[in-house]
Amino acid sequence: MIKTDYSAKDITVLEGLEAVRKRPSMYIGSTDKYGLHHMVWEVLDNSVDEHMAGIATTIKVTINKDNSVIVEDDGRGMPVDLHPIYKRPAMEIIVTKLHAGGKFDNKTYAVSGGLHGVGISVVAALSNNMTVEVKKNGKVYSQSYKIGIPKGDMKIIGKTDLEAHGTKITFTADDSIFSTTNFDYKTMATRFRETCFLNAGLKIVLKDLRDSAPKGHDSGEPKEKSSTFHYQGGLIEFVKWLNKTRKPIHQKPIYFRREDNGVIAEVAIQYSDSYNENIQGFVNTINTIEGGTHVIGLKSALTRVINDYGTKKGILKKGQKLTGNDVREGITAVISLKISDPQFEGQTKTKLGNSEIKGIIDSMATSALGDFLEENPTVAKVILIKASAALKAREAAKKAKDLVRRKNALGVGSGLPGKLADCSSRKKELTELYIVEGDSAGGTAKGGRNREIQAILPLRGKVLNVEKSNPAKALGSEQISNLITAIGTSVGDNFDISKLRYNKIIIMTDADVDGQHIKALLLTLFFRYVPQLIEEGHIFIAVPPFYKLKKGTKDYYAYTSDELKKKMDELGGKVEVSRFKGLGEMNDEQLWNTTMNPKTRRLKQVSIEGGVIADETFSLLMGDVVAPRRAFIEENADKAEVDL
Repeated sequence: MIKTDYSAKDITVLEGLEAVRKRPSMYIGSTDKYGLHHMVWEVLDNSVDEHMAGIATTIKVTINKDNSVIVEDDGRGMPVDLHPIYKRPAMEIIVTKLHAGGKFDNKTYAVSGGLHGVGISVVAALSNNMTVEVKKNGKVYSQSYKIGIPKGDMKIIGKTDLEAHGTKITFTADDSIFSTTNFDYKTMATRFRETCFLNAGLKIVLKDLRDSAPKGHDSGEPKEKSSTFHYQGGLIEFVKWLNKTRKPIHQKPIYFRREDNGVIAEVAIQYSDSYNENIQGFVNTINTIEGGTHVIGLKSALTRVINDYGTKKGILKKGQKLTGNDVREGITAVISLKISDPQFEGQTKTKLGNSEIKGIIDSMATSALGDFLEENPTVAKVILIKASAALKAREAAKKAKDLVRRKNALGVGSGLPGKLADCSSRKKELTELYIVEGDSAGGTAKGGRNREIQAILPLRGKVLNVEKSNPAKALGSEQISNLITAIGTSVGDNFDISKLRYNKIIIMTDADVDGQHIKALLLTLFFRYVPQLIEEGHIFIAVPPFYKLKKGTKDYYAYTSDELKKKMDELGGKVEVSRFKGLGEMNDEQLWNTTMNPKTRRLKQVSIEGGVIADETFSLLMGDVVAPRRAFIEENADKAEVDL
């Protein structure tokens, strides 16, 4: 019950690191696996800052058997002398106090990824144990902490060479804070690969000391997993790596590096025969997955320069004008920015907000891109030809859409797809759209649903593979057009989240090979055309049962072969078991009870773990290049789960 009076005694002041433990998501984004890995990024960023300062060359990251993590660098080493005001070792001040560090001026670090001065102290606060070891002055200094509180004073625990220097941090995430403390090797490897691409010459060595032996390994000894990331070619190597699952239309990437008013910008661009856009933005090695002013500046310059060049050389007809989407069709680009005072939106640093950066990058890119096109007319021509083809396809698609709009305007309906069985509720936060496979499953779903909050849209056959289709063909497809119309948000530059008609969009397909393929096609469509719906948490996958068990007159359901065995053991005696080959085999009541009832169903929420890895996966699995896909399947075949 809310108190009626409100006075000074009701005000709580959280001292020291209490605020971090009380509201961890404010500092690391979440307390699930993403927040857990963010702890590693915070420690790693400090070591990368030492590399950007021109000191560190190698960072070693180790996942120990107990899931503790070690990050060790050969930088200058955290300062260990007494702080002039607090009269405690600087190491202790940095670790135990928020907003304490050497990154609030430009004297110690010209540029830095961790600028808030809270990274290492947040990691300490959210760790059961943390130990910091520093090599410098021929000595090894050490101090340990528990939930950010020193266990004792800093001590000298050994000697080392006078030339040796660096910092080693070992931490164990607090399992009372995080939903999981199991670090994922692939997630860490992806981040470290990006970091080394962005910092030419930096070496990161990742080791996993947990038992990572493959199936069939029976030597009795744990098999260590390790990877080394080291790229002298920097961004040029990065875009080539990103395009390894595509066919580039020019082998030599566009590359430039410019510096202006303390802003250093590096850009690498390579076009492929893909129809999709892949622009990755980084600021001080931080992946700004939501973009920001640096990405906007690059896009603006790219559109203007290519239009000007095409008009000047007569490649574009008089009056023709390419849009940003035309120019960026098939582009793979990386923009890496290094600035002294970036303004990120939030501690988790997903979007750059510095307003002045847009104009600076626009100016830099305009000059550099103009020079490149003039000096490389062959590359310029293939880019213009591709953009012109995109323009023609877009105009054709617009005519088709206008025709559909006119037909709808002349008709009597709402303009929604005819096969859509809509729900009656106008409270969007309650509503759900089920995308189902075929009329048979659609009929069962319509019969079993809650008509007030659940809408059903049956698909006729498989949707187009948008990874292999240009936008005009994709958006001109009746299946895709119906789906986008039902969702309501439109796509591309016209996307408007406020027009979303349903809070949950649920893919419900059969568990067989065809059903899994349809699911993959739909996820590719959402990722390429409306990724915002995934990012905002609106896309889900329904999990239907594989088996029905019947004992006497009562029915039971199992979703995996393991559940089937467990349920049969529980029931005992004679049990009839049948396998659902498709959703259409269920009656209305069975589908409702097992897959559609919000109280009993199982849903998997779709999320994007990282822009680079998601783009790579969709391109690899749904694109045209066979060799990388074969290698991926061979590497991951033993990880697949098969229910027989």
